[in-house]
Amino acid sequence: MKIGIRREDKTEWEARIPLVPRHIEELIQKHGLQFSVQPSPQRVFTEDEFASTGAQVTDNLADCPIIMGVKEIPSAVFEPEKTYVFFSHTIKGQPYNMPMLKRLMELECNVIDYERILDDNGQRLVAFGVYAGLAGMINSIWSLGQRLRVEGRQTPLADFQPALKYENLQAAKDHLADIAEKIKETNALAGCGPIVCGITGYGRVSQGAQEVCKVVDPIEITPSELLSLDAAEADGKFYQVVFKEEHMVEPIDPADKFELQDYYKNPEKYRSSFAKYLPHITMLVNCIYWEERYPRLATNAEIKELYKSGEPRLKVIGDISCDVAGSVECLVKTTDPGNPVYVYDVDTERAVDGFQGKGPVMMAVDILPTELPRESSEAFSTALVDLVPGLANADPSGSFEDWDLPKPLKRAVILHKGKLTKDYAYIQQYLET
Repeated sequence: MKIGIRREDKTEWEARIPLVPRHIEELIQKHGLQFSVQPSPQRVFTEDEFASTGAQVTDNLADCPIIMGVKEIPSAVFEPEKTYVFFSHTIKGQPYNMPMLKRLMELECNVIDYERILDDNGQRLVAFGVYAGLAGMINSIWSLGQRLRVEGRQTPLADFQPALKYENLQAAKDHLADIAEKIKETNALAGCGPIVCGITGYGRVSQGAQEVCKVVDPIEITPSELLSLDAAEADGKFYQVVFKEEHMVEPIDPADKFELQDYYKNPEKYRSSFAKYLPHITMLVNCIYWEERYPRLATNAEIKELYKSGEPRLKVIGDISCDVAGSVECLVKTTDPGNPVYVYDVDTERAVDGFQGKGPVMMAVDILPTELPRESSEAFSTALVDLVPGLANADPSGSFEDWDLPKPLKRAVILHKGKLTKDYAYIQQYLET
C-alpha cells in the first residue's frame, strides 16, 4: 500500500505535515508501507529528510490510493475513489467548504477527518490544539507589548516577537523569561494597572496558552478574586485567571442552578455572564469550542460599552478559537502569520490593520500551530502514527460496515464512497442550501 503526503497549498504560511520523516521511516521499515511525498519549499522538513527515509519525493501521487494532508485540499486535485485524510472543516456545515465536499461526493471518495478521530470516551486523539495555545499566547503577549508601545509606553514587552520569529518554542520562552525579569527589576509596567491575562477554557488549547503565560510568573487568581482586585496594590503585576463554563454563563431562570451537562445539552436555557469581567481584563485569550447554539462570550455591544468612558483596561483579544462573529462577536475576520493583527474599531465595527485605534487589538491567526511547525508536526505525527498501518491495510471497497478500520478512524469517516456516513448525515442540510 502506498500513501501520498501532499504539499500544503491553502496558504503560503502552512509549513506543517501530518507524518514526520522519522515516523515515515518507521512505517516503511516495520510495516512495509510505501510513501510518496510531494516536494514543498515552505514545509519545515526538507526533501532530503524524506528521501533519506526511503520515501519517494515526487509531484505525482496518482498511484497512491490514500492521500494525507493537513488543511483543506483544492477540489481540482481530487481523484476518483481515493481516501483523503485531512482537516476538512465540514462538520459544522461550513459554507465555504461545501463545494469541496460536493466534489468529493461526486468522485465517490472516502474522507477521514482528523478532528473526529476520537477514543471511546469521545476525546480527540489527534490534534494540534496545544500548539495553537502555545503560539496564540506568544502572539497575544507580543500584541500587548506593541499596543502599549503605540500608546506611548515603551516597555521590555515591545522587544518580544511573534512565535513565527523564533527558532523554536524554547527560544520564545527563554526570551519571554528574560523580558519578565527585566520588568520586575525595573518596575517597567508601573502605572499600567494590573496586567491581567484572562484565559477561557481548560482544554488542550488553554493548557498551551497557560504554559506560556506561566513563563512570566503570574499571580494566579480566581474569577471572583479578579472582581475584587485592588488596582492600586496590583499595579504593574502580572495576573492569570482561567474561566470555566460556570464563570462564563448563567441560567436564564434565576431559580435554576448551573449544571455543566445541562448546559451542554440545553444551552438555550443559559445566557452569557462574562461581561462583568471584561473591564478587569488586560488581555483576553479565548480558547473555547463554540457553536451557534451556545451564548456568545462577548458581544459587539459589550466591547463597545467598554470604550464609552475613555481607554479601558482591555487592550488585546487573542481569539485562538477563530470563529468569525462567533463566541467573540468582534472577530470580524481571521488573519495569517504575515499580517496577524488588527484593531476592531468599535465605532465602525470594522477591522483596522495595526495596533492603534479605538478598540481592542485582535490577534486572529487561524493556523497558529504552523508558527511552531516542527514541534507541532512532531506531536501530531506521534499521535497519528500507530493508526496508519490499520488505515493502510483496511479495504474500503465493500460496505462501510465491512471497512475494517481502527475504531478511532472509523468514527472519523465523513464520506464512504461518496456518501455521508450515518454519524454525519446531518451535513446534508448544509449541502442543500
